[in-house]
Amino acid sequence: MDISGELINDYILVKKASDIGRLYDKSHIGTLLPSNILRLSLLEGVFLLDEKKMILHQNKKQIQFSSLLKHAVQHIPEFETKYLVYKDLRNRGHAITPVDDATTVSFRKVTQKNENAKSCVIAAYSERDILDIEVTKQLIHHYATRNNALWFALVDEEGDLTYYDISTVTLTGNIFQQKYPKGAGVLLKNRLIVFDKKLSDQLLQKEFFGKPFGETLQLSFVEGLYLLEKNVLEIQTTDGKNLSEERCIRLMQILQPDIVQRLMVFKDLKQRGLLVKTGFKFGAHFRAYSKHPEATHAEYLIHVIEKGFTSIWAEVSRAVRLAHSVNKEFIFACIDGTTIDYIRFGRLRP
Repeated sequence: MDISGELINDYILVKKASDIGRLYDKSHIGTLLPSNILRLSLLEGVFLLDEKKMILHQNKKQIQFSSLLKHAVQHIPEFETKYLVYKDLRNRGHAITPVDDATTVSFRKVTQKNENAKSCVIAAYSERDILDIEVTKQLIHHYATRNNALWFALVDEEGDLTYYDISTVTLTGNIFQQKYPKGAGVLLKNRLIVFDKKLSDQLLQKEFFGKPFGETLQLSFVEGLYLLEKNVLEIQTTDGKNLSEERCIRLMQILQPDIVQRLMVFKDLKQRGLLVKTGFKFGAHFRAYSKHPEATHAEYLIHVIEKGFTSIWAEVSRAVRLAHSVNKEFIFACIDGTTIDYIRFGRLRP
């Protein structure tokens, strides 16, 4: 027997006890009022009509699905996006309820009794929305302190959905920093060259700095600056003149304007015991290993961003998909002053 509901303005009331039991007790749909009447949101009502599980009336006149849908669109911001997420998760067996008291998340997953998994909130976005990293950080902090996982649900223009598990992550590894004899590196246009074979061999073997370049070792800009700060290298011009760190940075910024930001993250990752190499072929700034590269592949792809960063979702989708396809985690290293937050975007199959 179909459930019976009555449309009143922007909500629906269900009064029959057996209907309330089917919806609220079994499916966690609706909000139970003190008068033992069940109130449904318009979104929940559209879902039930769409699934042909409810008959809806207003002033004794039956309301059809199309009419309720048009009514809901007028009353619920971003209704189409939210509804497609709600319908998809409900059909996957997730008991989710709309969140009415927040504009940045759309749903909360109901935690069953005696269930160990922590609760979860879901923010629904259209592919045409913009990722705002500051909003994302605020959401992570707000819900992590309440022991809630955070999911982002992305709806594309055809109504297909992609889900991400969003969280901060603490990166650690067991690659300890080593000591080296002091030497010199020559700054070319796009890289540095170390001619000292003893130093080159140690840098490559102990911490995988650089890559062989004929009988020499080539270093990236960020590796060269890091070793300069560690007093391992002096950086010279091709005619043998020593360059200060400030002069090196100015020259490098011509070709790599964000070198200071990359260096800040590189140093932090090294302090955390990670081995850090370029992530260019994976579309990121760095790839990072927690163990020796002969024992593991790089676990992380890390992209350096700054406070205020925004992006279209297509770019994020591309980055996360690529990382997932090569068994790596995609992480934004978000710089705010002297602080770096590592924010993980993980593909999710709910």
